[in-house]
Amino acid sequence: MSTVTGHNFIGGRRSAAGTITLESLDASTGEALPARFYQATPEEVDNAANAADEAFAEFRQLKPERRAEFLEAIADEIDQLGDDFVALVCRETALPAARIQGERGRTSGQMRLFAKVLRRGDFLGARIDLALPERKPLPRVDLRQYRIGVGPVAVFGASNFPLAFSTAGGDTASALAAGCPVVFKAHSGHMATADQVGCAIIRAAEKTGMPKGVFNMIFGAGVGERLIKHPAIQAVGFTGSLHGGNALSKMAAEREQPIPVFAEMSSINPVIVLPQALAARGTTVAKDLAASVTLGGGQFCTNPGLVIGLRSPGFSGFIEQLRQHMAEQAAHTLLNAGGLRNYAKGVAHLLDHAGITHLAGHAQSGAQAQPQLFKADVSLLLKRDPLLQEEVFGPTTIIIEVEDDAQLKAALLALRGQLTATLIGEADDLKSYQWLVPILEQKVGRILVNGYPTGVEVCDAMVHGGPYPATSDARGTSVGSLAIDRFLRPVCYQNYPDELLPQALQNSNPLNVQRLVNGEWNSASIG
Repeated sequence: MSTVTGHNFIGGRRSAAGTITLESLDASTGEALPARFYQATPEEVDNAANAADEAFAEFRQLKPERRAEFLEAIADEIDQLGDDFVALVCRETALPAARIQGERGRTSGQMRLFAKVLRRGDFLGARIDLALPERKPLPRVDLRQYRIGVGPVAVFGASNFPLAFSTAGGDTASALAAGCPVVFKAHSGHMATADQVGCAIIRAAEKTGMPKGVFNMIFGAGVGERLIKHPAIQAVGFTGSLHGGNALSKMAAEREQPIPVFAEMSSINPVIVLPQALAARGTTVAKDLAASVTLGGGQFCTNPGLVIGLRSPGFSGFIEQLRQHMAEQAAHTLLNAGGLRNYAKGVAHLLDHAGITHLAGHAQSGAQAQPQLFKADVSLLLKRDPLLQEEVFGPTTIIIEVEDDAQLKAALLALRGQLTATLIGEADDLKSYQWLVPILEQKVGRILVNGYPTGVEVCDAMVHGGPYPATSDARGTSVGSLAIDRFLRPVCYQNYPDELLPQALQNSNPLNVQRLVNGEWNSASIG
């Protein structure tokens, strides 16, 4: 593939059929970067989806080992992107070089994690119920099941993670691992970054002999709807706003053939500070919490946006300490001008609300986001005031005091679905408040103890999902190896000749994977 910058990626080649071009901007200065990007025409969107569809038949039938080699080659290509690439990402996002270097490692690490998943083979979900011809009153036929990729997947890049949730991010990695070609819609906030990562993916595809069309990428505003509605697309991965996720879900549901959407959208991630922890280390908790709220400009989907505690002199002292720490926090340049506008609008809504008190933070001015601390009356949460349920994407959090355990329970029950909830407590706190856990299990995808949610480990056990509106489908995760499940579906084979079965289901078990055979897990051959 040509290394030309700014053209769409379609079927293993670059395409620029349209006349509308877009600029990528320096996030700090607003200055336009040199390259221009061609908005995909309707025909190019169709071509990208069709290219993915043409690649699907071959790609999904490759042995897991071959797909693992492809993912590892992508990881290697990403790791080899040099200091000039890091500098480019920094310009597009205003994120520091250390953050970008760490995120690059996470991105390549995700690819290698899914390569391990492919070699391990458990993603196939192989199940075998052998025939029981002598069973009375009716014999049982031979039944075998495993999972295959659903088909081409449309992936929408996130603004806040230009690498780990973007072009070669978790959605792309898990879809490719599942055997699903990808059509990636580049985020307007870091198109130059997406272009370079897209080239890395294509180099890896060429080196490992993947089919043309295994990865495609389109640029432009307004191209997402046509992509979602294209009949070749069979699933969607999205990270972004509640408005955007709802719109995509609606489009997908209204298709002639509805398709699943996994949209990670909105979360305020409550932190519950328990009494003994306040007494033992309230000063430390206040300092650490302020650091978590403002980390990365507060531009994390797991940013702690709500702090809840029981009314007491100790909690009053904690609020004052948190107020002081938040007042000392520096302003942040956000990822892009649109993010800053949305942040300023969210802060203004909080300032204008009669039931919310402003505790700390300078007035918004200039090109940076000022950290803010607010206190809201618990009645607003109990009445499900929508303002307290809406994420303010940036360095802001809200404190709520509850009168007693009964009100704490009511407040948590009033919350909408979240990605995370955090308990800050001593050992006796955690025992006394164990009754909170069943409530939180119904509200969130991840429960933390004595930590802060602004860190998501990429591993087998991680869940980065949760009930709506945290995500559009609480059954999945967009981080960790379980993310592959979103893009797989089961197929059953009845009385099928052994030599014609998929390898995962053959008697000899040539892939040497764990299988559920007559209700027992083992990797042995049959017969």
